[in-house]
Amino acid sequence: MRDILKLLSCMLFSFSVAAMEPITPLEAVQDLSLDKVRLGQKLFSDERLSRDNSVSCLSCHDLSINGADEKSLSLGINGKKAVIKTPTVYNTTYNFAQFWDGRSRTLENQVSGPIHNPLEMGSHWGEVIRKLQNDAAIVRSFNTLYDDGLTASNIADAIATFERSLVTVDSDFDRWLKGEENVLSEEAKQGYALFKSYGCISCHQGRNVGGNMYAHMGTFGNYFSDRKLPITKADYGRFNVTGIEEDKYLFKVPSLRLVSLQKYFFHDASESNLESAVKIMAYYQLGRDVNDTDAKLIAKFLQSLVGRHTLLEQR
Repeated sequence: MRDILKLLSCMLFSFSVAAMEPITPLEAVQDLSLDKVRLGQKLFSDERLSRDNSVSCLSCHDLSINGADEKSLSLGINGKKAVIKTPTVYNTTYNFAQFWDGRSRTLENQVSGPIHNPLEMGSHWGEVIRKLQNDAAIVRSFNTLYDDGLTASNIADAIATFERSLVTVDSDFDRWLKGEENVLSEEAKQGYALFKSYGCISCHQGRNVGGNMYAHMGTFGNYFSDRKLPITKADYGRFNVTGIEEDKYLFKVPSLRLVSLQKYFFHDASESNLESAVKIMAYYQLGRDVNDTDAKLIAKFLQSLVGRHTLLEQR
């Protein structure tokens, strides 16, 4: 009887917490073709997708570390430097759009971007297909899984299917949301309360703690002027997609699920300290000054958002 009451208590706690909170637990995507996931994973690490066979998706999206890059700006073919920070590939299936400027609505469409970007892979679909056609095992896999075999859309589908499998589940915070009262540290709980009271939650909510809206960089201050660096085309954000003046400096709000594992922050990779990044965001996006103690506590909460995946090393 005692066990039953304990179970009911946990269920009630889980329901009450989940029902009230603006963040919801991450769940793995169901019903993915495991064969397509495996094929997509092979392609994700295949350097033949680049013009000179030197760069793969994995080159800039290190799945063992954070799904992004340890460099501030990734290096493409011939050592060319990217113009914007590489975002994590983990949990991207739950973003409402892809890339910082949201120019791709789907993961399938996103795949084409790096392949054609002259600073990244510098290739094109015709060249990629020509190379892969010489790989009997790859051709056989495509013929088995797709009626029309090896095509650009099927390559994109396989990689996107693999990316949909990259969901980090069972974070301490999600387990707390589901009813495990003691799994979350008091510091993380305090940090979450501050995250909400300062207003961070207004842009970072939902199951991905972001990735579901756009926001202007520098709502309560001129971030780009204070940054003291030349404004680049990448800084224009969504304007580069729409051409609408009001969309200048507008960016997709990033997910914070793995933010504590990142080495650099913001689209321009201009900050390398998580607590400082918290302060900067609060100042420019909320008009709030966050003290050192509160920034540390919010960072503790952000650390609790890191979930688990077999390809992600636990630290």
